[in-house]
Amino acid sequence: MSSLLEQLIEAFRILPGVGQKTAQRMAYHVLEREREGGRRLASTLSEAVERVGHCARCRDFSETEVCAICASAARDAHQLCVVESAADRLAIEQATGYRGLYFVLQGRLSPLDGIGPREIGLDRLADRLQEGQVQELIIATNPTVEGEATAHYLAQLSRQHGARPSRLAHGVPLGGELEYVDRGTLSHAFGSRSEMVEGR
Repeated sequence: MSSLLEQLIEAFRILPGVGQKTAQRMAYHVLEREREGGRRLASTLSEAVERVGHCARCRDFSETEVCAICASAARDAHQLCVVESAADRLAIEQATGYRGLYFVLQGRLSPLDGIGPREIGLDRLADRLQEGQVQELIIATNPTVEGEATAHYLAQLSRQHGARPSRLAHGVPLGGELEYVDRGTLSHAFGSRSEMVEGR
């Protein structure tokens, strides 16, 4: 049997990006300097694992059947932003003034890994679109090969249900210099250039 210390180190290794050495440092830190914080972490983690589920409407994390965003009458139900993860939803919410609703895929299409439309909830998204409220489907998947394939699928699904699909712009970062931008990003930005409207 592993000692409790070894079990604690192994438990920390489930976190993304945490290897053996980092897990060991975390375990030692908790035991040497943060026992009270460790108790709080264990208690909160246990409660969150038991009580946090997924919203029945958008699939984001929620303690209630319908999350606060979906339940809010102040949000614009005509716009639905599709993201790959709850972290992506949070990033958009914190960085923009977007006031519409969301749908969290919890992944992206990847046939080689056995992840098809049903696994990322596209049947439930089709049901949302079928309701007829959504006028614009904002596709905010990541600009990876799988993310682009998912975006194309979402655009087709959107058109089938009479909603206008739109895609987040990708390209040169604000404050970036062209000579330091990678070739793929620069090529995509150049191919997706748009007309400059007067006054902008």
